[in-house]
Amino acid sequence: MANPRILDKRRRSIRNIRKITRTMELIATARFKKAMDRASAATAFTNRMTTLVKDLLASGLEVQHPLLETRSDTRHATMLVLTANRGLCGGFNGNLQRAGFHRWHELTSAIPNCRLEVVGKRGIAALKFRGITPHESYTHFEDKPTFEEVDVIASRYLEEYIAGKLDRLDVVYTKFESIARQHVVIETLLPLGGIGSGTSPGTARGAEASSTPAASGGRTSLYEFLPSPESILEEVVPASFKIKLFKCFLDSAVSEQIARMVAMKAATENAGDLIHRLSMQYNRARQSRITSELMDVIGGVEALS
Repeated sequence: MANPRILDKRRRSIRNIRKITRTMELIATARFKKAMDRASAATAFTNRMTTLVKDLLASGLEVQHPLLETRSDTRHATMLVLTANRGLCGGFNGNLQRAGFHRWHELTSAIPNCRLEVVGKRGIAALKFRGITPHESYTHFEDKPTFEEVDVIASRYLEEYIAGKLDRLDVVYTKFESIARQHVVIETLLPLGGIGSGTSPGTARGAEASSTPAASGGRTSLYEFLPSPESILEEVVPASFKIKLFKCFLDSAVSEQIARMVAMKAATENAGDLIHRLSMQYNRARQSRITSELMDVIGGVEALS
């Protein structure tokens, strides 16, 4: 027979844990709303910036930029993995780690010089457990990454790429699409193939711009360039890369809060179910003990009589 006192002690402990998980769920919900607003605003800006670069390249002008050049021989690669500083967020960190390890093995087997950079204490701990030491690690990014913090890393990547010290940059992060859909993706941000391919505009507006010269027989563009297209691309292309990298950090932050919110909600509900089952066991054990004590009293009265 279970001890009612032990059952009651376990029930009180689980109630305290439920208070903690409920509080963490509320905090994650509040942080998620703020992070989602920032990510949504950055999504619109990133898409507009990407469309702008595509329109410039689809205007029929001969423009060149070091970030738009594709290199046939890739000898230097860097992989950046965006994990969280804290746990209790379901499979958020585990999914990132598995995808990152798989891509890292692919890069090291195909490219001679590879660098591994990790954001988040969980990713750093996972690499240390597997005996891997990252070349760079960052732990100062929380649920509100700022553009100034990301700009330091992005500027270094741009300098290394232009100098020939970096040929490829892969970013492993959790992409935010909606509240119900987030998934781990691996994007190659350098070289800027998605932006720099002038033969594939990718949007209806860009397609219209690229098809107009054939009809008019001359140069056409959606924009008037001042002072020149080259000087504009000199500013727009690096800014586009920095914004895309910043968008990766924002998506990772909001996805982490969603994962923690869902995990803490499930933990709170499971704690409630467990409290209910323990309460039933406690009542049965208490009733059995009372019945046993009554039988002992009745037996003693009968013995005396």
